[in-house]
Amino acid sequence: MTSDELVTNVHQQVVDWRRHLHQNPELSFHEQDTAMFVQETLESVSGLDVTRPTATSVMARLRTGRPGKVLAIRADMDALPIQEENQFEFRSQRPGAMHACGHDAHTAMLLGTAKVLSAMADQLSGEVRFIFQHAEELFPGGADEMIQAGVMDGVDLVIGAHVWAPLEVGKIGIVYGPAMAAPDTFWITIHGTGGHAAMPHQTVDPIVVGAQVVSGLQHIVSRAVDPLSTVVVSVTQFVAGTTHNVIPGSAQMQGTVRSFDPELRESVPALMERFVKGITHAHGATYELKYEQGYRVVHNESTVTALVEDTVREVLGEAAIDTMKPTMGGEDFSAFQERAPGCFFFVGAGNPTKGIVHPHHHPRFTIDEDALDIGVRVFVHIAARALT
Repeated sequence: MTSDELVTNVHQQVVDWRRHLHQNPELSFHEQDTAMFVQETLESVSGLDVTRPTATSVMARLRTGRPGKVLAIRADMDALPIQEENQFEFRSQRPGAMHACGHDAHTAMLLGTAKVLSAMADQLSGEVRFIFQHAEELFPGGADEMIQAGVMDGVDLVIGAHVWAPLEVGKIGIVYGPAMAAPDTFWITIHGTGGHAAMPHQTVDPIVVGAQVVSGLQHIVSRAVDPLSTVVVSVTQFVAGTTHNVIPGSAQMQGTVRSFDPELRESVPALMERFVKGITHAHGATYELKYEQGYRVVHNESTVTALVEDTVREVLGEAAIDTMKPTMGGEDFSAFQERAPGCFFFVGAGNPTKGIVHPHHHPRFTIDEDALDIGVRVFVHIAARALT
C-alpha cells in the first residue's frame, strides 16, 4: 500500500480524533485527559516507543533500526479559556474551554502521521520523534519544559504546522526566515488621586492620564523606531473606576509588543518607560511598569523550508503554495528551532462556501476538516523525503 493510500485510509480516524479532542478541551498545563488519550492512541500503534516527558505531554519515537537523520514533528494540544458558541454535534462539552485555535487538529494530524509512518517504517531510515506538546497558549509555554526533558537531544531537523483560518483549504503557507513574531507582555498601573467626578480639579485623574499613555505608546511605532522596522504595540486591557460619579485612584492597563528584530525588542521597554514616565510626571501621577519577554521569533531555516516547499509542490502542486508574509502572532515552536534547524508552515483551513470564516480565538472558530488529510499527507511526504 502506498503512503497516499495509507493517508486516505486513516483520514476518517483523524477526523474522529479531532472531534473527540474538540469535545474535550483542556487548558494549558491541565491537559491530563488529552495526554492520556494521545498516549493510549499511540500505544495502539505498533513500532512506537511512547513516553511522557512531562506530566501533560507525550512523545513517541519511531526507530527504523537503520542509520539516518532524526526528524522531530511537533503538535500542540492545549485549548483556550473561551466559551464555545458553535452548535455542531462535537462542540465543547467543557464550559469555558474551547479549541479555538486548532490544536485539536494539530494533535489529530500528528496521530495520523504517526500511524502512517509506522506502517512505512521499512521504507525509512533514521528516526522520527512525534512531539505532543502541552501549554503553547500560556507563557512560559511547554516547549522549553519538554526540551529540558530531552525530547530534542540528537534531533537533526524539526517541523511543525498550524491550521490557518485566513488561508483557503488546499493551500499551504510557506515563509522563509522570520515567520512569527516574539510576543512580549506589559502591565502598567497609573496612580492618581481619586475624588468626586464633579470636582476633577481636586483629583489627579488616572483615566485621563491613562488615555494619554495609550496614545503616547503608539508613538513608539510611529516616531521612535525606524519606519522600516516591524513592531506592534497594543494596549488590550484598560480597567479603572467603579461608578459614574467617582474618579478612581488608579487605572490598570495590559498589552502586548510584537517584534522580529532582537535589538529592537530589547529597546522597546526603555522607550515605553520614557513615554509613561513623561506623561505621568506631567500630570502629577505616578506609575508602575512591568515588562515580560515571551516566546522567541519563529525563524524558518532555509534548507528545511525548501524541503517543505518542494514536498508541497510535488504532493499538491504549484498552485497549493502560498508564499505568505510573516505574521505578528507568536509561537513557542521557536524553542525547538533553537535546538535544530526547522520549519513551521501553515495549512489552509478556511472555507467561506461552508461558512468557515471565523478567525482564530473566536468563539465560533472551526476548520474545514479536509485540511486534516492535507496536513497528514504533507507531514508523511516530508518525513519520507528527509529519511530516505
